[in-house]
Amino acid sequence: MELRPILSTLRRHKTAAALIVLETALSCAIICNALFLISGRVDRINLVSGIAENELVRVQLTGIGKDENADALTKSDLAALRGLPGVKAATVTNQVPFVNSSWNSGVNMTKDQTHQTMNATVYMGEDQFVNTFGLNVVAGRNFTPDEYVEWSLLDAPNSKVAIPSVIITRSMADKLFPGQNAVGKSFYSWGDEPIKVVGVVEHLIRPSDQGGPTAKEYSMIFPIRGPYNLGGNYVIRTEPGRRAEVLKAAVDALKRNGPNRIVLEDNTKTFQELRSEYYQQDRAMAWLLVVVCVALLVVTALGIVGLASFWVQQRTRQIGVRRALGATRAQILRYFQIENFLLATLGIVIGMLLAYAINQLLMGKYELPRLPLFYLPIGAMALWLLGQISVLGPALRAAAVPPAIATRSV
Repeated sequence: MELRPILSTLRRHKTAAALIVLETALSCAIICNALFLISGRVDRINLVSGIAENELVRVQLTGIGKDENADALTKSDLAALRGLPGVKAATVTNQVPFVNSSWNSGVNMTKDQTHQTMNATVYMGEDQFVNTFGLNVVAGRNFTPDEYVEWSLLDAPNSKVAIPSVIITRSMADKLFPGQNAVGKSFYSWGDEPIKVVGVVEHLIRPSDQGGPTAKEYSMIFPIRGPYNLGGNYVIRTEPGRRAEVLKAAVDALKRNGPNRIVLEDNTKTFQELRSEYYQQDRAMAWLLVVVCVALLVVTALGIVGLASFWVQQRTRQIGVRRALGATRAQILRYFQIENFLLATLGIVIGMLLAYAINQLLMGKYELPRLPLFYLPIGAMALWLLGQISVLGPALRAAAVPPAIATRSV
């Protein structure tokens, strides 16, 4: 089919054609960026934590006043927790994933370095930390008993106690020692002495979003036995299907063991609940963007249907003349589909440029990453398909116009 008749018709209906082009362009620009934002939110929600989330529960408590026997009470707490039915392991730590605060420290490669190489989060891990969290050690080893340091000695005034070793994530190892085996290497963080890397775990997510997406796994574990009141976090790994039972028993055991403490009920829950609450806003935003995309596509489809129906009504006599001159129903149908395809293509081209401009604006205002180019053809294909489906109804009605309509008086 020649394009000249189609282009000639479009020139006579410039306003209607411009409306479809503008609507398609705006839809393309918004949908491409919305899909990109949705993808980013979904990626955040599905971040690999590296821990055995489906087996873990957390109990957080706080002391009333200053506890002089915190170290002894912590050991007693851990003994009680580890003796509960259904408990595979239990540990105490300064922080846990899926919260909005974290312990962080600068990391340097040399002692006198003025600008830190990176910033990483610090987990204090006692004897059962690695086993409790279910971390996968991919290089090196776990801490040995002689490497653990008591927090009370490390934190004492004028303390000369140094941290002898550290376990880091693979992401952190790749950043500090690109292309090398990190085990056996050293860096500086806490104190003036080098800290030797003895192990590398595959994943361990940071508790908060500090550092952004690239730093989400810059995590290190120091072999520190800390008291419960350093963070108030007891983490318990349970046998499958026994989390609720163990969580209730753990709370009761801790209350009995130290009555002058308060269990923070709002923060005492399974790790799956912690993750769900932590990413609640991301899920809400993703669904909001999905609704916006669907609504925009519906509005665009209705616009195409409305204008196409108007054109069919305006050109009924013209269509009848073409049928009388020998045009088949398939040719009439194809005419309207090609017409819509041309308008959609022009709108998509403009929309792609607009999508890039919107992304540049978002990058400057909200520090979002650059829009990957593959989102543009995805948006284009969606709008091409939408246009063809939307115009199909009016096009079929046009194809059904009988040749006899050409002989009727206006």
